[in-house]
This record gives sequence, C-alpha cells and structure tokens, in this order.
Amino acid sequence: MTGSSSRMLALLSLLQTQRDWPGQVLADRLDVTPRTVRRDVDRLRELGYRISAIKGPDGGYRLAAGSELPPLLFDDEQAVAIAVALQSVPATGIDIDEGAARALATVRQVMPSRLRHRVDGIRFTGVENETRVDPAVLEAASAAVRDRLVLRFDYGERHDRPARRTEPHAVVAREGRWYLLAWDLEAEDWRTFRLDRMTPRIPTGPGFTPRELPAADAQTYLAARAKGSTGRDEWPHVGRVEVDLPAREVARWLGVDGTAVPIDDARCRVAVGSWSWNGVLAFLASLDAPFRIEGPSELRDAATALSRRLSDAGEVR
Repeated sequence: MTGSSSRMLALLSLLQTQRDWPGQVLADRLDVTPRTVRRDVDRLRELGYRISAIKGPDGGYRLAAGSELPPLLFDDEQAVAIAVALQSVPATGIDIDEGAARALATVRQVMPSRLRHRVDGIRFTGVENETRVDPAVLEAASAAVRDRLVLRFDYGERHDRPARRTEPHAVVAREGRWYLLAWDLEAEDWRTFRLDRMTPRIPTGPGFTPRELPAADAQTYLAARAKGSTGRDEWPHVGRVEVDLPAREVARWLGVDGTAVPIDDARCRVAVGSWSWNGVLAFLASLDAPFRIEGPSELRDAATALSRRLSDAGEVR
C-alpha cells in the first residue's frame, strides 16, 4: 500500500468514529499539513464518501451516511476482524450461516492480494450452536428495544394461547443463547425470554417509558438469575473453609465461583458459592481432601445433616 493510500485509509478510519474532527487535529494525528488533509478528503469524496465540511474558526470534517455503498477500505486489523467474525457465526446461534459465508466471499474478492492472503490464512473450527435463532426474531426484538415499543409474541410450541405482551429493555447473548429482558405486562414483573422460542406478532404495540432495571445492567441480571440470585451477580450461598491442599491446586477448579488464599504451602482458605449449601459441600467433597468449615453456621448445619444421610445410606439393611 502506497503512502498516500495508507494515509487515506487512516483518515477514513478516524472519520468513521462518528465525531467531528477539526482539520488541524486530523493533520496532527496523520502527521501532515491541513492542506494535505483537504486533498485527501477530496479524494475520498470522489470515491463516494459523503464528508461534510464544518464551519468555524478551525474548520473540520464529518463523515455522513451515504445513500450508496462506496468502495470498502480495510486495514489489516479490520480484515482479520471480519474473517474471524464471519467464520464465528455458526457459534452465535443466529441462523445466518449461509449469508455469513457469502459475505466473507464477497469481501474477500474486493480485497488487495496482500489482505486476501491474510484472510485466507485464518481458518478454524468451532462448536456449532444447536440453538438457532431466526434473524428476523433478533431484528424484531432489537428494534422494539431500540424504539421502546411494546412487543407481542407467541412463546413456546403452543400458539393457541394469548400472546405475551412485554416492554422490551435489552437483548442479551449469554453462553450460546439469546435472551430478551422485558417487563411482562400481564405478570407485572421482570421476565427473560429465549429468542429461539419467540414468534413476534406484527404490528408492535404502543410506546412505553423504560423502567429501571432490577440490576446494574441486563448482563448482570441474567448472570444473577443463572445463579439463583437477584440483582447481583453472586451465589446465594457462600461457604468459607480451610482446605488441606495448596491454593494453586484448588484455584484451577474454582473458576469464577470462588477464591483460594494460601495459608502455607499445603493449606489454603477457600470461599466458594453455589445454589445451595449442599452444592457447596459437593464441591468441597470433590476436592478429596480434609477441610474444616469456618462459616457460616448454615453450612455447618448442612454438613451435619448430610453426614447423617450418608451414614444412613451406608448402613446394611
């Protein structure tokens, strides 16, 4: 890529951040003169990019949305991002695999040979998501969230029931599935709905005023629900124990569900969470090492009760 072409690509990348750029600031960023910036802007306009001039003491530029798609220019990082994103589509669960493959082929054809060679070198396989979401459902749910319109839809296999009426607040992708977080107008409470089970009804309902989410954000709410908690991404039951294992050995099994702090080379102090106290005990038993409960008292009670059940289960009858 020539110096002029590379500079124009860098200029276009800056303009695509959707902000106003004073001419002198662009010149400083590109290490050229304002006159060179004006000349490069004129070249981009000739290619079909709608770049508006901003009046004022410093002057400036803004990239406007065009009515026609101008020639696409990609730097190396963008080319890699496109290749990875389009090849990752089967894992997202959105049923657009064929469209993604055709898009990658189309984009590849208009790339210079150097970038095309890089893109061709990115090949990988992943687990295809068995849960498939109709892209029209994703579009309908996302548009209702954006426009703040009541969304009506059938849910599940049966369509003979009255449609659900909701105030949609967010679409969230989590662990291979897509969810709608919405206020259910009949239940008068927050609900999450899987997009692969939804069939939107047209037209959408009236507008609504967004409510305050029951958590810091939609992602946090779904993470909390998955753990049986409310409002915060944390387990409802957390136990504290001392385990006769090095912290490094325990930590690899904890993941994000707990912490292991070294006491010495052979022992550590563990805090671990679960749906229930028995869930905490099940994890501790899986370590196959002696441990001593530090708290809370509910965990001690659960351990005593579980010990009795295990003892009874082991008796010969």
